[in-house]
Amino acid sequence: MKLPVKILFIFLALIYGALFIYSAYTKAFPIQSFEYTLVEFLYMPWSVAAVASRFFIGLETGLGVLIASSVFGQSKWVLKLSSLILLIFTGYLIYLWVWYGNDVNCGCFGDAILMSPAASLAKNAVLLILTFVILRYYDGLSFKRAQTSSLVVLLIAVASPFFVLSIPPDQPNWLRNNGYMLNLSPLYAKEHSPVAVDLRKGKYVVAYLSQSCQHCRLAAYKMHLMKQANRDLPFFMIIGGTTSDLTEFWKATQASNIPYTRLEKADFLRSTGGVFPLIVFVNDSKVEAKAEYINLNQKVIEDWLRK
Repeated sequence: MKLPVKILFIFLALIYGALFIYSAYTKAFPIQSFEYTLVEFLYMPWSVAAVASRFFIGLETGLGVLIASSVFGQSKWVLKLSSLILLIFTGYLIYLWVWYGNDVNCGCFGDAILMSPAASLAKNAVLLILTFVILRYYDGLSFKRAQTSSLVVLLIAVASPFFVLSIPPDQPNWLRNNGYMLNLSPLYAKEHSPVAVDLRKGKYVVAYLSQSCQHCRLAAYKMHLMKQANRDLPFFMIIGGTTSDLTEFWKATQASNIPYTRLEKADFLRSTGGVFPLIVFVNDSKVEAKAEYINLNQKVIEDWLRK
């Protein structure tokens, strides 16, 4: 192979591999968005989605590093595996387009680049053609123990997300000494209170959210998915501010199936201590537990309600 042609193939492999690495990176930060996509569209259980998301992020990272380095392994298995992954993703995109339409974010680049199934299918078609060209005409780098090295790199890459992005425990922080009383008076002090339920009686999972906070939006989105799975979950959102438009919040979270109210900024900050999202398990106004949205667990909530 002539040097200019070889340089061209090295460049193409570098771009191809970098795209895989970027795809993995955008899924990883925040990884919750990728997990929720698997739950929403593929109906994976939450625990399975947590494992699958990390596995695919690691797999994409490993393949990206190897392809970008022009290390294809024996019989170019790295390129063949990348083709298989692209075909699996293509099948998923076709399913997504058929069942949910072309107006959803496929999640191929997380929240960094919103892509419709059609746009991502076009991307995959280009990548599959590029894979075929590289597979057919470029041998990559050859060196002693290239096969062993490529396998080790891929195994390390697949394992890494389980350490770097470790799966959080599924238990909230259960408070000792019977917890504390939640001050709900600002909600009911309004002249025309829009609070649809009496949070002072019964069990509720109450989330204090800021409509512009990315973590708050992820919390609301997760509660929306859980509410879809079990309509009896007593979620309630308290959204800071009473004048800001919530159009983008509803678009990002789809959480219009969860009752909510607005709370003035000063009262919201006093209630949260300036730290949000704040998610609390409330029983007759008493806070029994606090949870992060990443360890908010549907089964734990259902068990708590049955007590």
